Amino acid sequence: MAQSINTRVDVVVEATSYQGLTNYGKIMVGDKGFEFFNTRNVNDYIQIPWEEIDYISASVYFSKKIARFAIFTKNNGHFTFSTRDNVKTLQVVGNHFPKEKMYRSPTFFTIIKRGLRYIFDSNYRHKVNGQA
Repeated sequence: MAQSINTRVDVVVEATSYQGLTNYGKIMVGDKGFEFFNTRNVNDYIQIPWEEIDYISASVYFSKKIARFAIFTKNNGHFTFSTRDNVKTLQVVGNHFPKEKMYRSPTFFTIIKRGLRYIFDSNYRHKVNGQA
């Protein structure tokens, strides 16, 4: 059984972790960090202190729906989650983590558009590669 790193919890919400196999559990956001606890296996948990998080990226659709979000850590890679209410969860995370380091991930069409611009627009290609 894991011991929580938080002394005060702001929100607890049903969640899904996308690390390897999909795991279902609860996310706790508190004063010391971000935690995920698996409901079926008490030994399966993720605890990320606020100091360890590098940035957070969210997949936003139609300018208002957040499908999932990823937490990128300084040393241990990234962790992807989805909750019943991603907007509320990320708002509470924003109370403890700098909002300047919370990003919107690029959409599929944005990536395709950038790729086509890179192929066909030589001025854009030079700008991206640092050549004036």
